[in-house]
Amino acid sequence: MMLSPDQAADSDHPSSAHSDPESLGGADAKVLGNVSDLEPVEEAEGDGKGSSRAALYPHPQQLSREEKRRRRRATAKYRSAHATRERIRVEAFNLAFAELRKLLPTLPPDKKLSKIEILRLAICYISYLNHVLDV
Repeated sequence: MMLSPDQAADSDHPSSAHSDPESLGGADAKVLGNVSDLEPVEEAEGDGKGSSRAALYPHPQQLSREEKRRRRRATAKYRSAHATRERIRVEAFNLAFAELRKLLPTLPPDKKLSKIEILRLAICYISYLNHVLDV
C-alpha cells in the first residue's frame, strides 16, 4: 500500500513509524518508543485518522528505566550537550597527543605522525631511554 507523505506522517500503522527513537528528532522522540514496546490496541471506530499516537504506546509510568533513559537521550537538548562533551573530550585527547609528539625525536622534527605511530614511537623511545639508563 503506497501512502502519500501526508498520509505516512498521520498513519497509526506501526510499520510506518521509525522504531529507533534516536533517529527521531524533537517532540516525536518523546512520544514514540520502540515498536517492540507496543501494547496491542484495538482500532478506534471511524476512519482511524482521529486516533492518537499516544494510544499505541505505553503510559510513561509503565516504561522501564532503560526505556525512560532512551527517550531522555533522544531529546535535542541531550544530544547537543552530549556532542559538546564529546568535542571537549576529543580536543583534550588530541592536545595530549600533540604534547607527546613534541617530546619524541624524529627526522624531520615536524613530520606528521598518526596517533598509532606516535604511540609506537613513544614506546620505542622509552625503551631506548631505559636501556641508556641501564648502561
